Amino acid sequence: MSTEKSSDIVRSSELTRFRLAPNPGPMSLAGTNSYLIAGPGAAGRVVVDPGPLDDPHLQALAGDGPVELILITHRHADHTAAAARFSEFTGAPVRAADPAHCHGAPPLRDGETIRAAGTEIRVLATPGHTADSLCFHLPQDGPHGSVLTGDTILGSGTTVLDYPDGTLRDYLESLDRLERLGPATVLPAHGPVLPALDAVARAYRDHRQDRLEQIRAALAALGEDAGVGAVTDAVYADVDPSVRRAAELSVAAQLDYLRRA
Repeated sequence: MSTEKSSDIVRSSELTRFRLAPNPGPMSLAGTNSYLIAGPGAAGRVVVDPGPLDDPHLQALAGDGPVELILITHRHADHTAAAARFSEFTGAPVRAADPAHCHGAPPLRDGETIRAAGTEIRVLATPGHTADSLCFHLPQDGPHGSVLTGDTILGSGTTVLDYPDGTLRDYLESLDRLERLGPATVLPAHGPVLPALDAVARAYRDHRQDRLEQIRAALAALGEDAGVGAVTDAVYADVDPSVRRAAELSVAAQLDYLRRA
C-alpha cells in the first residue's frame, strides 16, 4: 500500500475538492481532475472521474473517506481507465451514461437527481465532445451552485469535438443548456476552476462561431468540396503537431455542421 496522503487534494468549491491525476499531455493538459463531492458533515464521498490507472492516485482518493458512488463524465480513458479497479478497491458502484462503463449500478439518465454524500447531484446530458458526455450540477454548492463539466467546458483552451461521435450541433445545444444554469462555478476535468458558467458558455459559443466563419472563408478560397486536411491547413496553420488530430476532428465536425445546414 502507498504511504501517499490526501494532502494534495485541493478545495475547489464549498462541496468539492479534487486531486490532479498524474497524466499530463497535449490533450489532458496538466492532467485529469478527479473530484470528490461531500455535503456538510457527510461521512461518505462521491468521486467523479477516477482517471488513469495509477494506484497512488486511487489510494489518495480512497483515503479521503468512504466512497459511496463513482460517477463518470464520459467514455475517454483518461476519465475511465481506473473506474473498475477503483470500484473493486472501494466497493462503490460506478455509474456513467454508457453501460459499458457502469459497474454494479445502472446507467445515468438525463434529468436524474442523485442524493449521495449528503448533497444533491443533478445529471445533465451534454453531448458534443462525445455522444455520452454528461455534466453534474450541484445546486447546493455555494450561492450559485456549481457544475462539474467534464470535457464539455475546460478550465483553459477549447473542447475537441470527437467527430463523428461528437457533433457541433449537439455541442452548441449543450452550451445553451449550460448557459441557462446561470453563474455557477465551473469545475472542469482539465484546467483550473472558473467562475460564471453562463459567461464561459457564451465565450465558448462565440469561439465556435468564429471558427465557423474561418471555415466558411477557407471553403470560399479552396472550394466547397475541400477536404478536412486542406481546411485544417488553412484554419489551424500554426497548430502543434501533437494536437493536429484533434484539430482535424473539430474541423470535420464543423464541416458536417455547415454541410447539413
